[in-house]
Amino acid sequence: MIRIGVAGVGLIGQQHLKAIARATGVCLSAVFDPALDSNAPWEVVETLPDLAERSDGVILAVPNHLHATMALRLMDADCPILIEKPLTATAAEGATVVQAADMSGVPILVGHHRRHNPVVIRAHEVIASGQLGTITTVQGTCWLPKPDSYYAQAWRQGAGAGPLFINLIHDIDLLMYLCGPIAEVQAMQSNAVRGAEAEEVTVATLKFASGALGTVNLSDVAVGPWSWELTAGENPAYPRTDQSSYLIGGTKGALSLPNLSLWTQKDGPDWWAPMDQTRVPLPLSDPLKDQIEHFAQVIRGKAAPLVSGADGLRAVQVIEAIKTAAVSGTRVAVG
Repeated sequence: MIRIGVAGVGLIGQQHLKAIARATGVCLSAVFDPALDSNAPWEVVETLPDLAERSDGVILAVPNHLHATMALRLMDADCPILIEKPLTATAAEGATVVQAADMSGVPILVGHHRRHNPVVIRAHEVIASGQLGTITTVQGTCWLPKPDSYYAQAWRQGAGAGPLFINLIHDIDLLMYLCGPIAEVQAMQSNAVRGAEAEEVTVATLKFASGALGTVNLSDVAVGPWSWELTAGENPAYPRTDQSSYLIGGTKGALSLPNLSLWTQKDGPDWWAPMDQTRVPLPLSDPLKDQIEHFAQVIRGKAAPLVSGADGLRAVQVIEAIKTAAVSGTRVAVG
């Protein structure tokens, strides 16, 4: 059994604890969280080095600004890490963590768990096979209304804790996995409803290195069924809708996700001609559990991280560029 420790047992940390219980070949070693008391239902250690000593690998599920410091300490202890996204609070910190991992040889898996979803894997295969032709345009939507209670913790109202780093970074990672790296961005943002430092609405234009253009529309103050959380059925805590959150268009066809609908025309592109829809049925998955089992394989040395530190860094760089573009009103090159 691979012993996995969890640092941070807030909202996402508890999801990881449940995933460990569902996964095979792993067990929980202990947890570390200074906010816990003696009545916690898990074995609690007092320091991060104690957690590393008891574990074959550790999941970092702490607030974003702690990721870099704690990751470096775990590397010093030669402990493999699953770092919940974002990799770090800033791209500069991310570069330091990635460089340290390269030098130490300690494996890092970044918690972009959607990559473990069979729907995403199949979509990647469809695009790579050329069925869409050349990708020309992409559209992503993430409307996920959050209750006021979510922002009761003060750190979630800060500039680095808004939905860009908490939510949209998942979408950015997936869009780059499916459509290639993003080279430039333009953006606007607003916080007109809550008035906190954290953004509430962000609209960004993306230019991919391939030349494709895309848009992403993010809001945690708009009611609507269009977000990966509400459409993919990955987490039963979210009420599932029958809508899509991504549209990917190419010269030969289009793909909507996560319903995995492929749209084509029999005799090639023609706006007068009818379209054929093909749906690829796949069972609902449990990406968090799959991610834990993959982490165990990484710890054993039998698999390379599906989402590497470099992947996590690229996603942070794009989000940081979107933030910069929204504030400056200019086009910003990624990285």
